[in-house]
Amino acid sequence: MSIATTTYPPDMLPTPMDPNFILWPLVAQVILVILLFIRLGQVKDRARAAGAIDLEVTALDNDAWPDEVRQVANNIRNQFQVPVLFFVLVLALYAHGSADVYAIVMSWIFVATRVMHSYIHIGSNFVPARTRAFKLSVLCVIVLTVLLIRALAA
Repeated sequence: MSIATTTYPPDMLPTPMDPNFILWPLVAQVILVILLFIRLGQVKDRARAAGAIDLEVTALDNDAWPDEVRQVANNIRNQFQVPVLFFVLVLALYAHGSADVYAIVMSWIFVATRVMHSYIHIGSNFVPARTRAFKLSVLCVIVLTVLLIRALAA
């Protein structure tokens, strides 16, 4: 009985995954937050231009802003909750040298769920859909945590 082997030309040999690839989803998440801050500026400017706010009141009370402004502001606040765990996990996996394909794919899925969550939150704000996106992002963080634990225990 013979075992078939595959031979590759030297320029097609599989190469190890570049650990820097795990940093791209982190950069994408940061860009999402920057875009949300830009959006917040836009909706605040629009509210000011419409005369819909009292600047003295809004300076001390975020609830004095119109709903559209509070929606975007609340979404930005959300970006400093679960995503903080994502940042820590990505950096820990990177520092440990454990940024494998599973961690990279899970990181991109996390970012996609955060984009979906933000799109829903500052758009229709349909809570059942927003909750599903949130739960998926938490599941990604759980998987990344398991991957880190596995790597640390190896």
